[in-house]
Amino acid sequence: MKHPKLIHHGAREGVTGSCHQLWMDDTYSLLIDCGQFQGADEAQGDDELALDFSIEGIKALIVTHVHLDHVGRIPNLLAAGFEGPILCSEPSARLLPIVLEDAFRLSISRDQEQLERYLKVLGQRIIALPYGIWFTLHETDLVQSRVRLQPAGHVLGSAYVELDLSAPESGSERIVFSGDLGAPHSPILPDLVPPERADLLVLESTYGDRRHEDRAHRRERLQGAIERALADEGTVLIPSFSIGRTQELLYELEEILHEKNGSAETSTTPSETKTTSADDALDIDWPHIPIILDSPLASRFTKTYKELQDFWDEDARHRQEQGRKPLSFKQLITVDNHDEHLRIVDHLTRTARPAIVIAGNGMCSGGRIVNYLKAMLGDPRHNVVFVGYQGKGTPGRSIQTHGPDGGFVDLDGERIDIRAGIDSVGGYSAHADQADLVGFVTRMTEWPNEIRLIHGEDQAKRCLAEVLETRYQDVGKQGHVTIP
Repeated sequence: MKHPKLIHHGAREGVTGSCHQLWMDDTYSLLIDCGQFQGADEAQGDDELALDFSIEGIKALIVTHVHLDHVGRIPNLLAAGFEGPILCSEPSARLLPIVLEDAFRLSISRDQEQLERYLKVLGQRIIALPYGIWFTLHETDLVQSRVRLQPAGHVLGSAYVELDLSAPESGSERIVFSGDLGAPHSPILPDLVPPERADLLVLESTYGDRRHEDRAHRRERLQGAIERALADEGTVLIPSFSIGRTQELLYELEEILHEKNGSAETSTTPSETKTTSADDALDIDWPHIPIILDSPLASRFTKTYKELQDFWDEDARHRQEQGRKPLSFKQLITVDNHDEHLRIVDHLTRTARPAIVIAGNGMCSGGRIVNYLKAMLGDPRHNVVFVGYQGKGTPGRSIQTHGPDGGFVDLDGERIDIRAGIDSVGGYSAHADQADLVGFVTRMTEWPNEIRLIHGEDQAKRCLAEVLETRYQDVGKQGHVTIP
């Protein structure tokens, strides 16, 4: 069967705005994702949310996962008159309304009645598909189209999409859309298993030109960075995005506390729970260090994560069975009210009480983390620990780059001198790296006849294409790697 018509309405020349239209026959098509352009990719148009294609004949939207660069244009799709179903995994069906409610408030309207009408329509359109089950999308005498979602290991609910198109006269075609693939050793999420086969693989290439820092020991590096920071006897600020990264951090902080505290919850006196040996020199009182999650959106996502334990990996479920609470442990304090947020900023600024604060957003370009930074960056008792990529031109990149040299950063038009300690911990990317992407292909029983690389910068795509072509040649397999 000949490859069907496929057009990319985003993530073709960059890494955001994922939106791919696949025709099932001459009349009807599908959308895989409908994401928002972000950062440098916004320059592609006047409106990063606008649709530049007709919705005529689009029968359904399939969502790989709930990050805005994959779902942010859904409100515009609905406003344009799209009346088809929105298909996604069961966890994504729970998380998507939260993501789009927040996006609606920020980008479209804060009017409550308008928001409620929008959420009602959205709820009526979402269809949750169990992982691993074929679902018939379109069936005529000439063609049958089926879809199956499989866990992608990127964030909770993420999926790669298998589409099977079959026609009595021309046979069948298996098209796989990777969405965003996850890296191994991700807390909470089961590692992904590649598909058995694909005739055409549409593959992301975000990190197609690099390998991630070792992930297996990243918790130890996080602990080391926090201990160095706490030695200054102040607050540790960790900028983080609301979904995925925050939940991973909470999970790993709970593990650190569990190991450090030992039998703290059953001890009779605080002195019995203090750390010993090397920690004595730092005088870190782990059982009494508050972990403050100061992000209402992250709190909502975390609550939903806890309700989706059936989709956790074996280790996470085992901890839960032991009576541990990986995402809601004793020392965790959540802050929702804005006035309470301001009081905590003021209290920690004045007292420099040792505490660990997780707040959004991850690149310090907005959100509550900005208030903490404005108040604390000028005090050497405090520290900032970065656990994610800081995009070019963001305040986070400026702090990460110039902070160690005593530089400054502009926040809300105000110059802030950086005297706080600055540290970075690698290995927290939620994306597959080059080795993982190549493994996704080579672990298939039948390698794809064609691989089309998307969702990456030019250098990343070219580098990944060369590596994949070499692997095909090394084993004598036929296959074409293209960059649309």
